Amino acid sequence: MWRLRRAAVACEVCQSLVKHSSGTKGSLPLQKLHLVSRSIYHSHHPILKLQRPHFRTSFQQFSSLTNLPLRKLKLSPIKYGYQPHRNFWPARLAARLLKLRYLILGSAVGGGYTAKKTFDQWKDMIPDLSDYKWIVPDIVWEIDEYIDLEKIRKALPDSEDLAKLAPDFDKIVESLSLLKDFFTTGSPGETAFRATDPGSESDKPYRKGLLGELILLQQQIQEHEEEARRAAGQYSTSHAQQKRKVSDKEKIDQLQEELLHTQLKYQRILERLEKENKELRKLVLQKDDKGIHHRKLKKSLIDMYSEVLDVLSDYDASYNTQDHLPRVVVVGDQSAGKTSVLEMIAQARIFPRGSGEMMTRSPVKVTLSEGPHHVALFKDSSREFDLTKEEDLAALRHEIELRMRKNVKEGCTVSPETISLNVKGPGLQRMVLVDLPGVINTVTSGMAPDTKETIFSISKAYMQNPNAIILCIQDGSVDAERSIVTDLVSQMDPHGRRTIFVLTKVDLAEKNVASPSRIQQIIEGKLFPMKALGYFAVVTGKGNNSESIEAIRDYEEEFFQNSKLLKTSMLKAHQVTTRNLSLAVSDCFWKMVRESVEQQADSFKATRFNLETEWKNNYPRLRELDRDELFEKAKNEILDEVISLSQVTPKHWEEILQQSLWERVSTHVIENIYLPAAQTMNSGTFNTTVDIKLKQWTDKQLPNKAVEVAWETLQEEFSRFMTEPKGKEHDDIFDKLKEAVKEETIKRHKWNDFAEDSLRVIQHNALEDRSISDKQQWDAAIYFMEEALQARLKDTENAIENMVGPDWKKRWLYWKNRTQEQCVHNETKNELEKMLKCNEEHPAYLASDEITTVRKNLESRGVEVDPSLIKDTWHQVYRRHFLKTALNHCNLCRRGFYYYQRHFVDSELECNDVVLFWRIQRMLAITANTLRQQLTNTEVRRLEKNVKEVLEDFAEDSEKKVKLLTGKRAQLAEDLKKVREIQEKLDAFIEALHQEK
Repeated sequence: MWRLRRAAVACEVCQSLVKHSSGTKGSLPLQKLHLVSRSIYHSHHPILKLQRPHFRTSFQQFSSLTNLPLRKLKLSPIKYGYQPHRNFWPARLAARLLKLRYLILGSAVGGGYTAKKTFDQWKDMIPDLSDYKWIVPDIVWEIDEYIDLEKIRKALPDSEDLAKLAPDFDKIVESLSLLKDFFTTGSPGETAFRATDPGSESDKPYRKGLLGELILLQQQIQEHEEEARRAAGQYSTSHAQQKRKVSDKEKIDQLQEELLHTQLKYQRILERLEKENKELRKLVLQKDDKGIHHRKLKKSLIDMYSEVLDVLSDYDASYNTQDHLPRVVVVGDQSAGKTSVLEMIAQARIFPRGSGEMMTRSPVKVTLSEGPHHVALFKDSSREFDLTKEEDLAALRHEIELRMRKNVKEGCTVSPETISLNVKGPGLQRMVLVDLPGVINTVTSGMAPDTKETIFSISKAYMQNPNAIILCIQDGSVDAERSIVTDLVSQMDPHGRRTIFVLTKVDLAEKNVASPSRIQQIIEGKLFPMKALGYFAVVTGKGNNSESIEAIRDYEEEFFQNSKLLKTSMLKAHQVTTRNLSLAVSDCFWKMVRESVEQQADSFKATRFNLETEWKNNYPRLRELDRDELFEKAKNEILDEVISLSQVTPKHWEEILQQSLWERVSTHVIENIYLPAAQTMNSGTFNTTVDIKLKQWTDKQLPNKAVEVAWETLQEEFSRFMTEPKGKEHDDIFDKLKEAVKEETIKRHKWNDFAEDSLRVIQHNALEDRSISDKQQWDAAIYFMEEALQARLKDTENAIENMVGPDWKKRWLYWKNRTQEQCVHNETKNELEKMLKCNEEHPAYLASDEITTVRKNLESRGVEVDPSLIKDTWHQVYRRHFLKTALNHCNLCRRGFYYYQRHFVDSELECNDVVLFWRIQRMLAITANTLRQQLTNTEVRRLEKNVKEVLEDFAEDSEKKVKLLTGKRAQLAEDLKKVREIQEKLDAFIEALHQEK
């Protein structure tokens, strides 16, 4: 109420100015009234609007401790009338002091009202943020659950204690503002004073005295304000120091524990959100997989990148400088936990496990990608292993173990050949990892002697790639000085620009290590000379192979939640758990991919240009055919040549078969059938002997010999078609392949087993027939017999010549001499020939007395001979004599067909030997015809089938293609194909990478 009364008095001052003004017509407008008066009594005037004052500085905060500056009003000049001069200066002084009080009070009230209006306007302009509450994380609204704000509030000084020491800042600021306006020229206060008595000169001494008092008052106020600030600062400093001394350590421990709980709580919230996101993505991928959107799903980035690496591994198996694409290389000592870390990242127990023995025997490339189902499949197989089922997991581990053992060659322990495995599942981090065999220090029993060097060479081959990310695994449960892999990694990446260090089995390390700071030194990289991008600590289970991934993850989280390593800040929260490791490795992998993939694409473009230029210069008229295309071309040629076998005429087949069969059996016919039968004395005995021997021969040997001859004939014809040049169209690049196909086909092909049985019956019937129907067949038999006997006679002459040496003509013309043995054989031959001349019908064998007679005759001439030598020489001499006699008999039998028709009755001529050769000749013809039918109807088709099988097997064996299709042309075309394929896949991957970005 006192404020309202004083405001009313201030308003009366304004009214008196209007009433007592002289020279002014009409009333003073409302706009000319004092601001305080207008703000109190004329607030509802229609044209009165309090406007926002202009800022005097670039930025000014509005609060209850500040006042808006008064608007500068410029009053119209007023002419005052004559008033008598009064000498009541004490009254005037009191009136002026009252005016000063009214001005101060009115300004305070008006400034407060204006500040309230401005605050209301600003409050209306602020939007309602209650609808956007969902943007703020739940942890902000739940902050009181994690941090005890009541304890923090009690720890701070009491506000009442601070208020007692602090001055009344409202009054000080209000007074300073009014004083500033008062001393400013043209201020509203000065105008008010002039309106009261503008022409009085006696007020100047009073104004000077009042000014000095006000200045002194201002100085005192400033001094009190500075003292109050110093006192408040000293109090707050002393209070804070005292509180800090009392409970500093307790608060630090309490805040660290609360911070750890807050981080773990926040991590659980993130995991819950990620799990929900994973389920949603799984549903979306399942819908896409079922074709609900009716669109073709594109390959993911990581699948495209994995295909590029697979093609590169085939093109450049040695991983030389041409393959610099990133991959995550997992290296570590044996049993350090490499495979366990990889399984935690893949979220499945997919690798074979063993206690202390080497399980990883070859590199395993694992491509992790996101998919609706948690499955795994090999690059060269279409079978999917469901990783949520224990049966499929066991089958997958068994298959990986079998592939590893298959890759390892005999006499070796490890292999550089890579096994490519794709793992898909919801929430998996996309990357390509390569699990390498563990580095060993000593070769144990059962290992190859070069196992250690082989593992080092494989690891270096992968790590020397300048864009490969090295995931160095160190066992935390053993002494760090026993580590081998850290030295190897520091050699390959001395600056640590692409190395991530992982300490496994931290739970065992915390139990066994006496000084926890040693673990901190390992994590911070102070204990090794090796440098790294990041350091992580993980727990991969309790050592039980039957643990599930979920159980290991829960155990890992529980361990780090209670671990002293985190509570004492030796480890940071982002350095623990395999989940954080997986995120960090994935980020580093994709960063390296984006930085290097375009450079690799450019290098392959240059390689492609060089190869294409070389091909144009060397083979300008040939099409670029790689080994697969060359193999297809050769396959077609081979199949055409096999089909050509069916175009061979029956006459050609029979002639070849008959000639080949006679060459095979002629020796047996002459030596074992004809010559023994010819030694008999009459025709009956001759025919009986012949029939018996032919029957035995047919039952035991003849069919088998015939089949062998037919199979050899088929081989010869097949080889002739395969190897004979085709003129200008012949391409010698296929010669090795054709030869290999021919040999493998011949090895696999077997004649039909039932052919011999049917052939035996046919041959037996043919040999039993003795009826020669016409003279032409008789003459053909005689001609066949003469050819056979002449061939044998020629062979016998050659054998005798080799036995006795050159005759006198060759000795004189060619200067050849006989050896001592040949001279003995010659003397023996001459003696035996004399005996044959005396008895031309001598039997085939010498009697013992005849041998003695020949030996004594030779001894009488000074030639010492052995009885066995006499027998050998007699065999050849008598053979020649018999063959000559048989040929003479053939000439006599040319006219014997007439006697044959009469069964040689009343005739001294007997030609049973001609009938024998006719039977043999007819058997050969019938056998050749039968074999020809088997060849054309059955065996050629079976041969063609075998050729196709061999070609199909060769087509699946890339090593055979490389071995059989050799030469610069094949290798250059193969390189061109691979480089083009790599470049196309890289371009597609880069395009997809840019689209995703």
